[in-house]
Amino acid sequence: MHNCEVRDLGRMRFGEAWQLQRELVDARKADRIPDQLLFVEHPHVITMGRNGHMENVLAGEETLLRAGIEFHHTDRGGDVTYHGPGQVVAYPIFDLRNWKRDVAAYARALEETVILTLADDGIRGERAVGCTGVWVDGRKVCAIGVHLSRWVTSHGLALNVDTDLSYFQYIVPCGLTKPVTSMRELRSRASREEVVARLTRYFAEVFQRETIRAEKVLVETLA
Repeated sequence: MHNCEVRDLGRMRFGEAWQLQRELVDARKADRIPDQLLFVEHPHVITMGRNGHMENVLAGEETLLRAGIEFHHTDRGGDVTYHGPGQVVAYPIFDLRNWKRDVAAYARALEETVILTLADDGIRGERAVGCTGVWVDGRKVCAIGVHLSRWVTSHGLALNVDTDLSYFQYIVPCGLTKPVTSMRELRSRASREEVVARLTRYFAEVFQRETIRAEKVLVETLA
């Protein structure tokens, strides 16, 4: 089995996390570090994927600022999404050459990781035909958007655990006029720490990786 270092970075602004991902991708492509799995929670932010449409952002810049929401264009796939407190975001920095050189299979495997995580709470997560992500009774509970550079992944998944769903009013999530939900709304009482532990366990199982808990500080790794 290949190793994968797991880090829980706690609360971190999106721009800072994105810069860290870029540095880790460069280090992974140079084979200076093993695969990485980062967990983070972002302050309120709306991000636009490279295939996104600005009409799916339903509020102007001033309105977003008053609501305390940042906005970022990104290089991930997909359209617009929201990140915020109560959401577990996972960013795998993962070399697909050591797994499968198949982007669609990678997205399905991320979905499977989330579906298994939800099942621990008796929640039946499902895929929707033609849509990426995980759904429960037609409501989206997890968004997925990734980027690849020389087969090394960045960005990843955002699972609504105890998210204030009212913030989704500012966007058309992923460009789809479908409702969103959260694990808490689905009557899960799992803590953030429990969800992170489950995602780590099932990520290792689905991707056949040996996970290693690592320190948050990455300065020495990237030097």
